Amino acid sequence: GVWGSLRSLGGAWGEFEVFGWGFGGIWGSLDGVFGEFWGLIRTTPLDPGRNYIFGFHPHGVLAAGAFGNFCTEATGFSELFPGLRPHLLTLPCWFKIPFFREYVMAGGLVSSEARSLEWLLAPPLGGRVAVIALGGPPEALDARPGALRLQLLRRTGFVRFALKYGTPLVPVFSFGENELFLQVSNPPGSRLRLLQQRLQRILGISLPLFHARGVFQYSFGLLPFRRPIHTVVGAPLEVPRVPEPSGEQVELWHRRYRERLQGLFEEHKEKFGIPPERRLSFV
Repeated sequence: GVWGSLRSLGGAWGEFEVFGWGFGGIWGSLDGVFGEFWGLIRTTPLDPGRNYIFGFHPHGVLAAGAFGNFCTEATGFSELFPGLRPHLLTLPCWFKIPFFREYVMAGGLVSSEARSLEWLLAPPLGGRVAVIALGGPPEALDARPGALRLQLLRRTGFVRFALKYGTPLVPVFSFGENELFLQVSNPPGSRLRLLQQRLQRILGISLPLFHARGVFQYSFGLLPFRRPIHTVVGAPLEVPRVPEPSGEQVELWHRRYRERLQGLFEEHKEKFGIPPERRLSFV
């Protein structure tokens, strides 16, 4: 796939820890693949004695920013957030494929099943970060340059878990994520979108028809365009510990999380070339 083809650009893998964090080697040079600058931006320090849920937005076609920032040391996560180890949650189906399972585990990825999230959040000593691309496969079908439409209104499970364990919610917005690939037109209601949604229900994954550039030419291929990605990690939203939260409590904190995410986007959008009149929309 796309990630595997990057090997041809970076030569040898370098160090590879099966149960450690980070692929090393090639992943230390992501800016050479994706553009003039690939950055992880910290807005506030985080206490390594706490666990956190990072809500990553937008999903993009392949969640490249989530992978590069939180599954490798390419952007210096451990220097920005010492004492914390991120774990990107991904679809359970990827852990059923031999060898690929070990590959994704090497980067700290875990299944997006409820028990995996509980495993990350339950330990009281802290130091764990659950990174969730909250838009999921449906949002990947909307990923194209300029898109600011987030699948979030009906995704409340992460808030329920945060309340259950008293885990702070941290909004993360990856500016440039949707600029990496072009996608075949698939507006809601179109035959292609209906087919993609049907396949998603059957397979559990979305199948966006995307393209960008090749290794030696820029007219067509599956490698991402050389576009800068700036992933901004916001301040944590502290939530109370409520072992059995009510629907009203979940909705309250979900709304506060959306407001915090909207504020993070508004604060930083003009720095990264988004016109002042553009705003996020939640569906």
